[in-house]
Amino acid sequence: MAFSSARVSRNAAAAILAIASFLIVAPAFADKPTSVLPRAERLTITAIPIDFDRDDPGRKQFGKLVWRGGFNLFAKSPFFGGYSGLVVAPSGKSLLAISDAGTWLRANIDYDGRKLKGLSEASIGPILGRDGKPLAGDTDQDSEGLTLVDGDTSKGTAYVAFERNHRVLRYPFTPDRFGPPDGGLALPAETKRMSANRGIEAIVPIRAGRLKGATVLFSERLLDKNGNLRGWLIGGPAPGAISLKNIGGFDITDAAALPDGGIVVLERRFRYSEGVKMRIRRIAAKDLKPGALVSGEVLLEANDSLNIDNMEGIAVHRGASGETILTLISDDNFSALQRTLLMQFALPDGKPVLAEPGSH
Repeated sequence: MAFSSARVSRNAAAAILAIASFLIVAPAFADKPTSVLPRAERLTITAIPIDFDRDDPGRKQFGKLVWRGGFNLFAKSPFFGGYSGLVVAPSGKSLLAISDAGTWLRANIDYDGRKLKGLSEASIGPILGRDGKPLAGDTDQDSEGLTLVDGDTSKGTAYVAFERNHRVLRYPFTPDRFGPPDGGLALPAETKRMSANRGIEAIVPIRAGRLKGATVLFSERLLDKNGNLRGWLIGGPAPGAISLKNIGGFDITDAAALPDGGIVVLERRFRYSEGVKMRIRRIAAKDLKPGALVSGEVLLEANDSLNIDNMEGIAVHRGASGETILTLISDDNFSALQRTLLMQFALPDGKPVLAEPGSH
């Protein structure tokens, strides 16, 4: 059978890169900083545009989502990278991310109409411990989940979920300081079964609907007795354990709240034989209840024939025209073989969404 040499070469290269990318235990390929960032500093981020479909750049529809643009991000700082948690301001014009190296990143999001244009006015700084000093060492630094409690991306309060030393802490923050923490969430007893490197990845306060006031937690891969992915409703009117149906052996890497009280869940799967995959599921508000097994609706599933990496962070905001915008970021594991990708999709919510640039 004959194949297009260009397509085979490109897809083979993508598969090889994906497999190599996850050899993160090899020190030759990974360079996670061993020192701590002492204080906040300004940062210049270079954003190189990417297409989600390398072979068909004009394609905009992927599953139930519409591509709004993306970038491969670079910065001249050894602390730039490892981003596992993400929030975007309600305006869509700024972001806050956390790294598993114990740092935070803040930047303005620039647009050309509705299409992503780049990042500007960026700064980076250390996440502080209870003693007011920058977190040090993998056991304490490994932040994986982020969500706002109040405020916006420049000043407010956030929950941060850490693994290895499993905990969810509440952090007050300002433009140049993140912490120290002033409280946190008590984790369910069941979380004691989590392995060190598969802790709480997703933390989502519900601000609308019948579960308003609850916080949803998901571990990366803690399974219930039936092999489904375990999560919890903390506080609110109906606390208790929930499960997300395990479809195809994906792990949970993040989740974010939808305006109607539902959530979106970001998942990842990696196997050496097949490379890396990404999936986004939408869980309706009515399905979030104690004891429930939820499957949700698959909005997008992609393998590395499309332009993905180790996608670990997802955030939601409303565009000016009312559509729901999903922003994703990848964790490069501080590896020379991986990338920090930032990308946006629109969720039409049942109404046609134009892919052409317009007023954001």
